[in-house]
Amino acid sequence: MGSRIDMGAQSATTPTRAVTIPVDGAQLAGDLTVPEAAGGIVAFAHGSGSGRHSPRNRWVAERLVAARLGTLLLDLLTGEEEERDLSTRELRFDIPLLARRLTGAVDWLEREPATAALDVGCFGASTGAAAALIAAAERPARVGAVVSRGGRPDLARDALASVAAPTLLIVGGADPVVIDLNREAGAQLRCERRLEIVEGATHLFEEPGALEKVGDLARDWFLAHLRRSGRREAS
Repeated sequence: MGSRIDMGAQSATTPTRAVTIPVDGAQLAGDLTVPEAAGGIVAFAHGSGSGRHSPRNRWVAERLVAARLGTLLLDLLTGEEEERDLSTRELRFDIPLLARRLTGAVDWLEREPATAALDVGCFGASTGAAAALIAAAERPARVGAVVSRGGRPDLARDALASVAAPTLLIVGGADPVVIDLNREAGAQLRCERRLEIVEGATHLFEEPGALEKVGDLARDWFLAHLRRSGRREAS
């Protein structure tokens, strides 16, 4: 049996607001949660056909909110694009598109009064990890940390050497192909980086305790590297 995903406890005390983010001619739907005295804001980049309703990412987001970190759960594809992708499966691997959308969301967070002063973190899953790393490379003055869960950082390719944000790569111990891809990508990163292998976990971290470990690792990484002021010197 997989990990029990229990959401909603924190949202009962910290309201979540539905937002629409205009990026690249598209209107992207998102859920924004900003606790009082937030220590940063984390934008989630979903991948491989997933969106803001991903139960795993929502569970991790709840963990972050409980630690007074804001979260932006975002659909990087529009509803029409998602319908098309269900048939073609092409857009979920369109890394430049996903990266432009996430970078636009980072820019939107700087314009949004509730988050303008907060340092931004990016949490990417699957192909969303590549989008997170490219966004970090594109916005070094805004993105203060990156976490990848079962991600494909190798798909960020030429952007890896330009990432300045401290980066945590989390991979399941029973996901050997992705472990190798993360090791290879990690070797190309010049920033502070760490590879964490969750023993016994498969790609989706469905095993008991696996997702809890991901949440704890992500929370600690963002708390260690994000700061309230978003005005970071570009590297």
